[in-house]
Amino acid sequence: MVLRLAFMGTPDFAVPTLVELIGQGHEIAAVYTQPPRPKGRGLESEPSPLAKIAEAHDLPVRTPATLKDVGAQAEFADLSLDAAIVVAYGLLLPKPVLDAPKLGCFNLHGSLLPRWRGAAPIQRAIMAGDSETGVMVMRMEEGLDTGPVLMSERVAIGRKTYGELHDELSRLGADLMARALAALERGSIVEQPQPAEGATYAKKISKDESRIDWTRSGRELDFLIRALSPSPGAWCEANGERLKVLYAEPVPRNGKPGEVLDDQLTVACGEGALRLTRLQRAGRGVMDAQEFLRGFPLTSGALLN
Repeated sequence: MVLRLAFMGTPDFAVPTLVELIGQGHEIAAVYTQPPRPKGRGLESEPSPLAKIAEAHDLPVRTPATLKDVGAQAEFADLSLDAAIVVAYGLLLPKPVLDAPKLGCFNLHGSLLPRWRGAAPIQRAIMAGDSETGVMVMRMEEGLDTGPVLMSERVAIGRKTYGELHDELSRLGADLMARALAALERGSIVEQPQPAEGATYAKKISKDESRIDWTRSGRELDFLIRALSPSPGAWCEANGERLKVLYAEPVPRNGKPGEVLDDQLTVACGEGALRLTRLQRAGRGVMDAQEFLRGFPLTSGALLN
């Protein structure tokens, strides 16, 4: 059965789900996304990743600054939708919007709800040292990520970076949403309310969180570095220059926090140490440790801060 849908999303994470639903033959009546934002050195406005894909498929794109406006709500209702699909949209859906589609509004969320409700669930799961995470399709209601769950998939985090886990979950989520809609059409979905206990909030990543504090343990900094890799990137300073650290391996060494311990770029932490394996200088490409050291010597005893 073909459903008439609105798709609401903004970043790269939303793209695979839109492409999957187009491939499934559903009618996409409109794509809602955030307005173009200034980007790059020239700060020229650029459409969102989702807008670019929608335009490539000749889909109508809408970029309201808010959905609280009565006119925007009326335009949404006039679409006569079966359902709205929401993936990392970035705007709250008020009750008139939630109530407009016949079947409801459904969100793809990148965590195992009720853990990590909110804006940065993938990063927060890695940063907290969680062993697993996943994606869930939930029915939206007025609370923040509080609605009942239709379907879910779990994945092990292991030593994945944010970028790796983001891409894995976005692909897995696209398939999950397609399966959830098919089951919804058949009437075979049993929606499961979220448990009351275990809820946590995944607040946005702030700029001051990304600086590496070498007095923290190597275990904590390993989580931080992977949670922020490749973007925005955890960083420190050496020789007056900012360095992004995109991957590191914990090692059982000790020393003064921030001290380079050997010629393999092993750096002492408050507890244990990290061997830095992937780095980036300002304005340069990503390099492995040996390539980095050829152009930026950091000898044993040097200090990072």
